[in-house]
Amino acid sequence: MMSWYVMDLHIHTPASSDYQQAEVTFLDILQRAELRGLNIIAFTDHNTVAGYRKMQEEIQQLELLERLNRLLPDEKNRLNEYRRLKEKILILPGFEFTATFGFHILGIFSPEKGTREIEHLLLNLRISADQLDAGSATVGATTDVLTAYRLIHDAGGIVIAAHANSSNGVAMRGFPLGGQTKIAYTQDPYLHALEVTDLDNKGRNSTAAFFNGSKPEYPRRMHCIQGSDSHRLIADPQRKKQLGVGDRSTEVSLPELSFEALLALFESNDFARTRPHRFSGEPIYEFIRTAQEEGANIVQDFHENFESRGGRLNSILADICAFANTNGGTIYIGVSRDPRKPILGVADSEHTIQVLDREIAKRISPPINCTLDVIEASGKKIVRILVPRGSDPPYAIDENKIYVRFEGETGLAVRDEIVNLVKRGLMQEKKGEVAHEIVSISTIQNIPTQLAEEAELLPRTGVEVVSVNERGDQKVYTMRDLRNSNVVQNVTEKSARRLWQYAIATYSKIPADLNQAKITWQGNLGLFRKQGKAGNQRYDLVIRTPQGYRWFFGVTEDGIHGNWRKLVGKEDE
Repeated sequence: MMSWYVMDLHIHTPASSDYQQAEVTFLDILQRAELRGLNIIAFTDHNTVAGYRKMQEEIQQLELLERLNRLLPDEKNRLNEYRRLKEKILILPGFEFTATFGFHILGIFSPEKGTREIEHLLLNLRISADQLDAGSATVGATTDVLTAYRLIHDAGGIVIAAHANSSNGVAMRGFPLGGQTKIAYTQDPYLHALEVTDLDNKGRNSTAAFFNGSKPEYPRRMHCIQGSDSHRLIADPQRKKQLGVGDRSTEVSLPELSFEALLALFESNDFARTRPHRFSGEPIYEFIRTAQEEGANIVQDFHENFESRGGRLNSILADICAFANTNGGTIYIGVSRDPRKPILGVADSEHTIQVLDREIAKRISPPINCTLDVIEASGKKIVRILVPRGSDPPYAIDENKIYVRFEGETGLAVRDEIVNLVKRGLMQEKKGEVAHEIVSISTIQNIPTQLAEEAELLPRTGVEVVSVNERGDQKVYTMRDLRNSNVVQNVTEKSARRLWQYAIATYSKIPADLNQAKITWQGNLGLFRKQGKAGNQRYDLVIRTPQGYRWFFGVTEDGIHGNWRKLVGKEDE
């Protein structure tokens, strides 16, 4: 049975050289953690495990005195208090490592792992022996970010990018990193989670929303948590950013209070089991409402109700097939796409899961290992389906209907898309698939390097009308999916999916004299049309090249970057 636990995995002690209250004891920290309602904490001093080790040594010394029958009354009280708190709180050893460029990484370990083993790891991370107990954030040249992820992971640790969106974070704004480097630092397969400072924020600009798997260049959805990064016991009333123990914490749903259960959560693709902790009197965070506000996209969709026969079941199976063939995703049954509508839930959730289990096994081939469960929101039961990105594409329904996901739409794959799925399957069969493998777009799609470099200048979502030709009495189009650079030929108005139909219809109406098209130009970039409400807008764009004009349709806000942002007025967001 799952239970919610409150955790703060980023707590410093006086073993950190920049700790602000030298008089604070380890017992003070544990007592404060209890007062703040914490069930799981980690001591994460700068480049050292000295704080956790000293606490263990203090307890061991008290236990030795107890065995020798030499405990003073005050010492006996302290030992009993340590024992009581250790029964109540899972206390984990860890450190905050300073990698190259000054980026901070949390390594969290099982209490069964000896501190000497962790210190040996720090030595491997190039913390010099004379700095092992210093607790300093500035320790000279150490190890690069990706190697640190791997070494901490291989040592059995939970790897978390500390305050990723803030100072010394791998996703901080303004740091002169190349795009591919930032992608690698936040999508690496050895990285378990991102610690962010805005987990409680809603909207498309929050860090968690950015790393929800819908961005073309960030396809791996990341677990996002928050921690206090406390360098003092209680928050400084004069400096609000100087938090105390448990002031910014996370709730996690676990089957038991253990390091192993926490690690399993971070290694799963279940993102409904973490939420920002709310203190008494504050409204409870609802994952489902946040998902609704994000809307249907390339990695999630909603079905308001379920029927075991007919169109509704077929529509759900089509989504499962499409997610398996694309980036994986999550399906919610009993929830409308419209966040303004009440959550209806599913009347008989267990029966629904039984039917879906049977139909998935019977009708989708090759077999796909989906996870089906029930979660609750607003007092209603919702059936959730977690679909992995398939390792043996293409996946088909009833052996011959192959679906793919295109932004928030599921549709039948056309010939060139099926060819690309077969190539992907052959590549994975040849190389063997690594969990959460992140490779360059030119590798994954087998397209020329020049095209991959060119894609960096283009919008990252929507479609491009590449060319149009006459075939008999009909026009045949070549389209490019800007999310992955796949080129699809032989598209007709009849065979086109919804966005393609829109692109073809709009493209066919562009006047020969572009002065009549009312295009807003900035240099060679042009805004042709903008549609939708703020936060959910789509753009039709054009770029002038020496060879002529290139047209892009249905570009979402996720696909706007660089100078395109200035063109559409998003540069300050």
